[in-house]
Amino acid sequence: MTQNHIIVALDVDSAAEARGLVARLGDRIGFYKVGMELYAAAGMDFVRELLDQGKDVFLDQKYYDIGETVKRAVRVAARSGVRFLTVHGSSQVMRAAIEGRGDAATKLLAVTVLTSFDQQDLADMGYDCAIADLVSLRVRKAMAAGMDGLVCSPLEAATVRAQAGSQAILVTPGVRSGGAAKGDQKRVATPAEAIRDGADYVVMGRQITRADDPAAEAARVAEEIAGVLRAAACR
Repeated sequence: MTQNHIIVALDVDSAAEARGLVARLGDRIGFYKVGMELYAAAGMDFVRELLDQGKDVFLDQKYYDIGETVKRAVRVAARSGVRFLTVHGSSQVMRAAIEGRGDAATKLLAVTVLTSFDQQDLADMGYDCAIADLVSLRVRKAMAAGMDGLVCSPLEAATVRAQAGSQAILVTPGVRSGGAAKGDQKRVATPAEAIRDGADYVVMGRQITRADDPAAEAARVAEEIAGVLRAAACR
């Protein structure tokens, strides 16, 4: 199975549509994100279906609730064998998630600031700090709590990598190749830029899943990433 730093977001509203995309992508993609929309439609049954096919699953639920609820939800999700699971970057939430995960192999990722948010969105929520400052605070809290990694905008990948260290898993949504539509994302960069700046994985949806040939588009993006990795290796 090809491992190429790409996590494809199955942001669709039925298991049938998701199955079709996975079939079309074949061995080009071995890692899929199941977010709220598909989870609401197909739940853990579809997650297990992906796992049974040998695919890695990034369960992007962004848990944010009282500690006991988060602990119990994480315990159930981690038992399934998903590779990554997200929670919000609140200290209480992160501590509860780690307790709930126990000795399962699932890696817990803290969400810093959503890539669809800009400075005005933070102001609307009552934050009077810069996005970079809030991201830095959440990185610091996540590392202190013992989280495995973080989800952040590719625009912040370099600073998050420097702050979190080399062992932290760094996943960046909000990634688009040059010329691709931004959709509802506001803080974006290209796949090559994200990987160059320290991301381990880029999450990509519509650019691949809505392409005429998703497998060919995935291969093209993988080569874009491979190019920056080759250049780094030659330095």
